[in-house]
Amino acid sequence: MVSTIRSTVYPKDCTFAPSDWDALAPFWYPIAFSREVTDQPIAAKLLDQRLVVWRTSAGVSVANDICLHRGIPLSMGFVEGDHLICKYHGFHYSTDGRCVLVPADPDASIPAKLCLKTYPAIEAYGLVWTSLGGGDHPLPDFHEWDDPEYQQILPEAVDLNAAAGRQMEGFLDVAHFAWVHQKSFGDRSNPIVPHYEVTKTPTGLRAEYLSNVSNFPKAMQDRAPADFQWMRIFEVFLPFTARLTVLFPNEGRLCILNAASPVSARKTRIFCPICRNFDKEMSLEPVYEFNYQVFAEDQEVVEAQYPEDLPLELRAESHIRADQTSIAYRKGLSALGLGATYTA
Repeated sequence: MVSTIRSTVYPKDCTFAPSDWDALAPFWYPIAFSREVTDQPIAAKLLDQRLVVWRTSAGVSVANDICLHRGIPLSMGFVEGDHLICKYHGFHYSTDGRCVLVPADPDASIPAKLCLKTYPAIEAYGLVWTSLGGGDHPLPDFHEWDDPEYQQILPEAVDLNAAAGRQMEGFLDVAHFAWVHQKSFGDRSNPIVPHYEVTKTPTGLRAEYLSNVSNFPKAMQDRAPADFQWMRIFEVFLPFTARLTVLFPNEGRLCILNAASPVSARKTRIFCPICRNFDKEMSLEPVYEFNYQVFAEDQEVVEAQYPEDLPLELRAESHIRADQTSIAYRKGLSALGLGATYTA
């Protein structure tokens, strides 16, 4: 697809500081499920930019959601003959964003400026990913999705009235298990966080956390030996994606990709592909219910945090030994060039 990206043009009513938007734009973010992009265009929003996503025989295309004739969202239109067609006057757009037909004047010469601003698109892990700034960084690694030994599970997205950085930090936090998740899998009588190590990686950071906090739902925790030590491996792909690998008994592996897509500075859509190599014959309904319960418990807390933005100035909030991962994460965001008063 031909890209016509101009990074100096910011979305109308942008909620990000220009320097922060520039720092975030080059990365890949999920904006839709592959399953929902069919023969009808859909609307999405990323970093305050309104987008239209549509599928043709060439694959998935992404562009600004506006017809250049009279400003109608192209997501209101339809796809026919590999063309995206505007609902208002029927202007036809090709997969590379060019207007190729004006039905009211089919013989007219179409000016070059009648070309949508398009973005690269990749389908991976059941999701459609795009980048508003070129996509120069690699896509987060979740190779288990294509491994036949693993079962693929794709819950519905979760919408938060919260900053993506706050949600990500909560996903990485291990000290809140006993308090926020005491109904789902945590235990208030077991709040101590053992020492763990955090290392810097080319994409962000890695933390290995060994504890006796079960990852089974409360009703199933008798499935693990009483003395079983649970290893949780967190891998961060800056700025807003992290994968968690949990080592279960009997060589079981659960892999969770937490992909926080910043709709705007304080609105986030969470996509969460899951893979596991055990219990593959069992119903998935309990898996979905448990996932939604855990996210609902987190949502209540994250949406109430103040300040709403994640403080990158480390002295702005107090820290304890158990906060090693969040401290490293904040430093990683700072290294991307985000400001101390970062608003995302």
